[in-house]
Amino acid sequence: MAVLATDNLIIDIPGRESGVPLNLSIQPGQVWGVLGPNGVGKTTLAHTLAGLREPRGGRLLLDGEPVATMRRRMVARHLGLVFQDRQDGFPATVLETAMVGRHPWLSPWQMESREDVVIAEQALEALDVIHLRDRLVHTLSGGERQRVAIATLMTQAPDIWLLDEPSNHLDLHHQVAMMQLLAEQAHAGRAIFMCLHDLNLAARWCDHLLLMFGDGQACWGKAETMLVPAALEQLYGQKLVTVEADGAPVFVPAR
Repeated sequence: MAVLATDNLIIDIPGRESGVPLNLSIQPGQVWGVLGPNGVGKTTLAHTLAGLREPRGGRLLLDGEPVATMRRRMVARHLGLVFQDRQDGFPATVLETAMVGRHPWLSPWQMESREDVVIAEQALEALDVIHLRDRLVHTLSGGERQRVAIATLMTQAPDIWLLDEPSNHLDLHHQVAMMQLLAEQAHAGRAIFMCLHDLNLAARWCDHLLLMFGDGQACWGKAETMLVPAALEQLYGQKLVTVEADGAPVFVPAR
């Protein structure tokens, strides 16, 4: 399983002159959550880690090799991204969309095999959208489309899963099911790195956290060292009340 690391990485955020260099090591089996208010650069970070945006400084390394020098097909075999927002380029069914995830594993002009179809069907089953396999994606609800996007990433089967707001549009049941699926993928040896708005999802499911502040500062580490009420209140500019439920901290905005 691959390791994704940043070497003094500074993400390029327009209007911000500097930021704290990030020296992260995203290891197999870890579940990372990125927390911070709107506009701090969480999405920019996800896109930079995926190799889709150039950093302002530093390097991105995949198993010690600079991502910038690697072929995109090889990068896609190790690393995949679920976008926060997506556009439908052309009409496609749910199954056809999931099958896009197999492209890094096929040679040019190679057709998908029955095994590829089975992998996609299993991913759709895991995300509870297999019954929609023949529906056009643009006819789905926001939550259904989000689950199809995660199923497409599961079909791709990379070592490192990057997800930008994966709980967007999901109802409570599917939020929990999705987080459980990500935990299972981490248990199988994959690395999960996701940007989240829901502090309590992060507190319950993540073992490592990156806190991104509005002034460009950041801190990161094991979740238990990051879930400090004073730091979280500074992060969000909001007073919090902390309680414990089902063995995990729950953070509630104070009046």
